Amino acid sequence: MIKAKALALGLGLAVAVMPQSAEGRVTTEKVDSEVRTAMARTGARGLAMAVIEDGKPVFVQAWGARNAAGDPLETDTIMYGASLTKAVFAYTVMQLVEEGRLDLDRPLAAYLPRPLPEYGNLDAYGAWGDLAGDERWRRVTARHVLTHSVGWPNFSWDEPDRKLRFHFEPGSRYAYSGAGIILLQFAIEKGLGLDLGAEMQRRVFDRFGMKNTSMVWRPDFARNLADGWKADGSAEPHDERGRVRAAGSMDTTVADFARFAAAFMRGEGLKRSSRAEMLKAQLPITSAAQFPTLVPEAEPGKRWKGLAAGLGVVTFAGPQGRGFFKGGHNDSTGNIWVCLERGRRCVVLLSNDVRAEAAFPGLVESILGDTGLPWRWEYSWLP
Repeated sequence: MIKAKALALGLGLAVAVMPQSAEGRVTTEKVDSEVRTAMARTGARGLAMAVIEDGKPVFVQAWGARNAAGDPLETDTIMYGASLTKAVFAYTVMQLVEEGRLDLDRPLAAYLPRPLPEYGNLDAYGAWGDLAGDERWRRVTARHVLTHSVGWPNFSWDEPDRKLRFHFEPGSRYAYSGAGIILLQFAIEKGLGLDLGAEMQRRVFDRFGMKNTSMVWRPDFARNLADGWKADGSAEPHDERGRVRAAGSMDTTVADFARFAAAFMRGEGLKRSSRAEMLKAQLPITSAAQFPTLVPEAEPGKRWKGLAAGLGVVTFAGPQGRGFFKGGHNDSTGNIWVCLERGRRCVVLLSNDVRAEAAFPGLVESILGDTGLPWRWEYSWLP
């Protein structure tokens, strides 16, 4: 067992213990060396990491630059959360379920005062008007949304004609859809009359002291903000998102997300049954890779054994037991949150350079050991 110094981030820790991994002795020096080597190999300009052990953050660090000027990436630098937002949203939804305000299996149409297609195509939400004539919208539930089994593409603009349509019966298979997440947000806001951004702020960010996290841009973020780098090495300015989008508008820091990840592993904020429902293998995943979404199902012998949709996360079975993960990605962002239930252990990686994703499997497994996570499902381009 190796002692690892927790950084002074108001995490309430002075010294914690980072257990030995299946791959050998884990020390802060080893992690630092491996990260620097990985960044040099991939060309990634910035990377931040948090390690959770027994539901506590024991290591939080950042390396590299936050912008083209070379200003250092720090543990309180504002970074784009991307689709990690979806996991935090699912956590919020489960609180609403506990309170009886939402039912995972009640059609979302039942919460809306008008038929969904009558809302038309709304720039802030979705192309609901495109669904006129296909009554399957009446059957979509929150469970379908959170297991990515609505039957839609990621977004309507992914279609050749940019029109939203069903590709299969809701609930029948996994196919990643941000549009589905937006539908659930729409039902919460229009049906329940809630401000989702305010709910997530109160229920999650304020609760866990995530002072540098928000669903919309805040002017004070500009003081320590991460821009990004694309696969070709070109720089991209941080997108100052002015609308709450449950599919991915969250800005956060590695220190803040470590607080949420640790609290989730401790079971805070949800009943045990609700947390178990999130991590339950709800729907077997039958695709060979997550993207492109809506690809045909793989032959049974070529599917990833034990891989399934949870609620807002993906679950898997490995040599250390059950685990779960959630990725986040855009042209200049690479994020992942990987956890093992045994030992309440996690690794969080946030990068403002998409090239860092190539190093994620090695970095995660150098700390957690062999997890059994199907990396080539998450990143189909890996060798």
